[in-house]
Amino acid sequence: MHDSEQLLRLLRTEMPYGKYKGTPIADLPGNYLNWFAREGFPPGDLGRLLALMHEIDHNGLQDLLKPLRASRRDA
Repeated sequence: MHDSEQLLRLLRTEMPYGKYKGTPIADLPGNYLNWFAREGFPPGDLGRLLALMHEIDHNGLQDLLKPLRASRRDA
């Protein structure tokens, strides 16, 4: 899977449970992502996406998602 596909999945995949159920992973707050980083990411694909979003958020790289968000609105 290409990196751009992974980034698109952050916008398309919603948190399946918890306080932020239904929220796209790309829109989860940093403190929630930090909690997962401390406590452990869930196994599988969801954990990989949460870990990726944590890295993006932690390193201030949210601008990587802006062009993808714009292209989704235009579609």
